[in-house]
Amino acid sequence: MSPESPKNTTSNKTKAIAAEPSNFLRQIIEHDLAQPLYQQRPLRHDADGNALPPLITRFPPEPNGYLHIGHAKSICLNFGLAAEYQSRAGGARCNMRLDDTNPVKEDVEYVDSILDAVRWLGFDWEANGQTHLHYASDYFAQLYQFAEVLIEHGKAYVDSQTADEIHAKRGNFNQAGQNSPYRNRSVEENLQLFRAMRAGEFSDGQHVLRLKIEMQHPNIVMRDPVIYRIRHAHHHRTGDQWCIYPLYDFTHCISDALEFVSHSICTLEFENNRPLYDWILNTLKEAGVFSDPLPHQHEFARLNLTYTLTSKRKLLQLVAEKCVDGWDDPRMPTIVGIRRRGYTPESLRLFCERIGVSKADSWIDMSTLEQALRDDLDAKAPRATAVLKPLKLVIENFPENGSEACSAPRHPHHPEWGKREFNFTREVWIEADDFMLEPVKGFFRLYPPSNDQAGGRVRLRHGFVIECTGVELDSNGQVKQVNARYFPDSKSGTPGSDNYKVKGNIHWLSVAEALAVEVRLYDHLFTEPHPDSGENNFLAHLNPNSKQIITAYLEPSMKSVQAGERFQFERHGYFIADAIDSQAGKPIFNRTVALKDTWK
Repeated sequence: MSPESPKNTTSNKTKAIAAEPSNFLRQIIEHDLAQPLYQQRPLRHDADGNALPPLITRFPPEPNGYLHIGHAKSICLNFGLAAEYQSRAGGARCNMRLDDTNPVKEDVEYVDSILDAVRWLGFDWEANGQTHLHYASDYFAQLYQFAEVLIEHGKAYVDSQTADEIHAKRGNFNQAGQNSPYRNRSVEENLQLFRAMRAGEFSDGQHVLRLKIEMQHPNIVMRDPVIYRIRHAHHHRTGDQWCIYPLYDFTHCISDALEFVSHSICTLEFENNRPLYDWILNTLKEAGVFSDPLPHQHEFARLNLTYTLTSKRKLLQLVAEKCVDGWDDPRMPTIVGIRRRGYTPESLRLFCERIGVSKADSWIDMSTLEQALRDDLDAKAPRATAVLKPLKLVIENFPENGSEACSAPRHPHHPEWGKREFNFTREVWIEADDFMLEPVKGFFRLYPPSNDQAGGRVRLRHGFVIECTGVELDSNGQVKQVNARYFPDSKSGTPGSDNYKVKGNIHWLSVAEALAVEVRLYDHLFTEPHPDSGENNFLAHLNPNSKQIITAYLEPSMKSVQAGERFQFERHGYFIADAIDSQAGKPIFNRTVALKDTWK
């Protein structure tokens, strides 16, 4: 139904993503790119023989769940910086990497959904005709070799304690850790045991490989962290080739180095892990494995959005306990959920641009995200009429079987899009909220005549001016029908129609032509802006009205809309034909966002 949007170009992406004001990350990058080590990077080449750009970022999610809006910020930041600096001397790129080191929790389904989400947001991992899609599992052989290098240099050892024993001896913030009784095994014994682990001679948990740093280190992360564990599990890419798997902290920094990443940008929760990141790379550099410039980790504040959650564990709990209808439930903050709700990739990029990047944790109000969507859709969403709370209005002085052709623009600012055609008939649907039995002060819509005072007078948009003449109630005293008369010379756009001065404009649909459809009214998933803060049980703050299913009436042309098409239902908000449940000739609409914030 809607005109095809212009194709998104790289230049458009860059403009949409890159905010004009600088931030601390741009300042760091500008400083680094001025240094000789970075200026000389194009003289070096990667494994495929390609010259290295001065700036390489990366987006490295673990394929153990669906991405959420917090990941969207990281995607826009990492890919956006690369797009912004691509025109500089030597260029720039962002690598896409799946950190697939835990076969127990990972699945091809998650891999596919992650790659689809990044593409949907408007990014890819192509640069200069080369594909830069990587998997941590691509480096399993090298990671194993580097682990042996660390053992040979006395920087790693095989520990035979149980997981509980290792945890107990790790200490805490007020208590130093204790050395493992196996910490001083010889290099030869450690190599023999590690190779036996690799050969599958031990059961899960029987041994682990740990770095040999310092058990009294004030940073608990540095207290001889585990870097390899035994897992007899099938991997979605390597099958049963491996039965030992590296842990994230070991894999992450080495993968960055192997891919010549210059700036490893992550969220603040990894700040305590940065010393370990640097220790591993510097130790391998001293062993002759890597050379300068090594990747450097930089942290930024994660996205904290009100009225929602971004904890994978808690999102999984919502799905598992059937509090929502799956990962793509339009109330979920997952990218698949947001997408199904009707958000556009442009609106998410605009949102990420507006909130900026900082090192200080803060909360972003949900209204900021919603306004970004309104600003994006206002210019490109075709208009349509919908009656969500239908009340019958009978025009008593209009012919029983008569009709009058009416029209309205598909978009008020795009006359080239054409018009919508519909008919005015004796019986029409109006919104129940546009009528009051006893009008309050300032109510300028329909109300019945009373005490010699005429009934309310309004203009039916794109139609005629009418005046309420009466009302009919059911046995419970509820309004079931409103009666009115129309003024034949008041039709919108005809000579003399301006002679009628009314304060109220309401929308309507012909009862004979209106299309009955299912509409899902979505709202915030939680009633509290910070549902999991402090001692809160986030489940106690679920919004019982976050999803309401109603039968509404739409103008007849909406019968032919395709799944995924977006509209502004005038006076109501922005809606999308559900991508999953809509059928040919029978669309189902999701409310994406109301026209104004109702939570203030």
